Amino acid sequence: MSDTPFGFGLPPEEPESGDEGNKKGNQGGQGGPNPFGFPGMGLPGGAGGPGGADNPFAAMFGSMNPNDLGAAFQQLGQMLSYEGGPVNWDMAKDIARQTVAQGTADGVKDTSVGVAEKSAVEEAVRLADHWLDGVTSLPSGATTAVAWSRAEWVEATLPVWKELVDPVAERVGAAMGSVLPEEMQAMAGPLLGMMRSMGGAMFGQQIGQAVGVLAGEVVGSTDIGLPLGPAGKAALLPLNIESFGKDLGVPADEVRLYLALREAAHARLFAHVPWLRSHLFGAVEGYARGIKVDTSKLEDVVGQLDPSNPEQLQEALQGGMFQPQDTPEQKAALARLETALALVEGWVDAVVHEAAKSRLTSADAMRETMRRRRASGGPAEQTFATLVGLELRPRRLRDASRLWASLTDARGVDGRDGLWEHPDMLPTASDLDDPDGFVHREQLDFSEIDKMLGEAAQKRDQGKQGEQGDGDSDGEGEAKK
Repeated sequence: MSDTPFGFGLPPEEPESGDEGNKKGNQGGQGGPNPFGFPGMGLPGGAGGPGGADNPFAAMFGSMNPNDLGAAFQQLGQMLSYEGGPVNWDMAKDIARQTVAQGTADGVKDTSVGVAEKSAVEEAVRLADHWLDGVTSLPSGATTAVAWSRAEWVEATLPVWKELVDPVAERVGAAMGSVLPEEMQAMAGPLLGMMRSMGGAMFGQQIGQAVGVLAGEVVGSTDIGLPLGPAGKAALLPLNIESFGKDLGVPADEVRLYLALREAAHARLFAHVPWLRSHLFGAVEGYARGIKVDTSKLEDVVGQLDPSNPEQLQEALQGGMFQPQDTPEQKAALARLETALALVEGWVDAVVHEAAKSRLTSADAMRETMRRRRASGGPAEQTFATLVGLELRPRRLRDASRLWASLTDARGVDGRDGLWEHPDMLPTASDLDDPDGFVHREQLDFSEIDKMLGEAAQKRDQGKQGEQGDGDSDGEGEAKK
């Protein structure tokens, strides 16, 4: 991922062939996430080389031949002319594709998915769905099974990244236009326009690189517990599954089948719990609405900027123009999101293990591997932290899995899965602290409540119609008189 916080660099050159992937370009670093230039968030390094942190444009342009320099200035012109939303998604897509084309750090290049791999994925998902039929009351949620290359994963998931990232980028970007008094904003229009254009490009550059790196590591479309792919598609990445299972000592077909079980289980949940997706995405938007920006530093910086000196603006952005402030709204949204993610991942963990334990000899080992990958903050969590500024890590995964397993023992499969009918029926964070108390608590029957409310509404409507009819009769009587 990019070491440049809320910054930009020359994107990697699109390789002419798979063997030329590392010919040129920005390879990125491994620093911690710092998406918006927030100070104190721990990104080491500078803008691409010795002296880069002090002079990012020197790092960008210093070693280029004239042709490359011309291309770089052309790209800079495109950055400054961008007039879209808070993120330049065209740039994000281009850079993500270029990052994928370069290959991963271990030298593995993206390849097209072959016929045999497609058939293996389709068969794995079909068998996984068959096994899941016996351990959950939720029907299959995957109408098709697809095998994606890394580039195809980028193309298919970018619309959802846009939905997730735009609210936060919009909130942060709004600070750029609010630091000056209204009567001065017209005078400072060119400067503010340039800042918005560069802001969109900087977001696009970092998001593109992060998504491109993530495409080299994900094994499906639900690695972060959110549905990143199109509805109804269970997607696996054969190349990444091969890399994932290389050192596990588990047969390749078992690795693929276990991951297919997880993908198919997620698909069932998101397909047949209609409120779940909006609940999770709404929590992300709630987090964004809670962002408060201390603009005092931004005001100082803007007052000293020279519109004709874009290098000065770049340095200011690298130095951290924004100071985020935790708010009660953010904390509440984050707690809601973390609990929901833990419940999703815990349910998937429980039902997949129930389906696999008697059929796959590697079930226990694969379960522990996936738990550690999720709980330790793997590449998916780190990337999302880079993009949105918060970590989607189900810290209570094991607690949630135990709770779902206990619910299965106490209420059966139907009783356990019936809790997904309404968000108010789900366990809360405090219930994860006391799972036995929740399991043995009297279950609320929301279907009866909904029925009563429906009957009351029907009677109210009938009463209004009756009153309307009486009024019409009276009116006719008065007219006849």
